[in-house]
Amino acid sequence: MSEGTGGTAPAGAVPARSGPREAAVLGVVAAGGVLGTLARYAATLAWPTAAGAFPWTVFVVNAVGCALIGVLMVLTVERSAVTRPLVRPFLGVGVLGGFTTFSTYATDAAKLLARQEVPTALAYAAGTVVAALAGVWAGAALTRACVDRARRARDGAR
Repeated sequence: MSEGTGGTAPAGAVPARSGPREAAVLGVVAAGGVLGTLARYAATLAWPTAAGAFPWTVFVVNAVGCALIGVLMVLTVERSAVTRPLVRPFLGVGVLGGFTTFSTYATDAAKLLARQEVPTALAYAAGTVVAALAGVWAGAALTRACVDRARRARDGAR
C-alpha cells in the first residue's frame, strides 16, 4: 500500500518507497525474531514435554509472551514511556513474535486430537486463548499502574 493514497496496492506490487528506515525495521525484526525463537527453543530444552503429555512449555511461553506484549504496547503506544522508533518492531514483532508460537500451539492441539485426547485438546486450545488474552490484559494493567504511579511520584516530587 502506498502511503497517503488511502488505497491498497495490487497483490505482488512493489512498495512505493523503501529505504534506510525500512531496512532498519527489517533488520531489527529479523534480529529480534532470532532472539525470540532461540529463547523459546531454550525453554523447550529446559522444560521438555514428554511424549503424550500436555504441552505446558508452549502453553506457558505463549501466555508469558502475550503478557509481555501487553507491557510493550502500554510502554510504547499507550503511555509513550518508550519512544525509540525501533523498540516496538524489535521487541514486539521480532522478539515476542519469535518467542510466541501459534503454529506449535496448533500442531500440539492436532497431536492431542490424533491421540484421541479430545478433552485435553479442547482444554489446551481454549486454555491457550484464555491465558493469552488474560496475559495481555494483566501485563497491560500492571504496566499502566506502574507507569502512572511513577509519573505521579515524579510530578509530586517537583
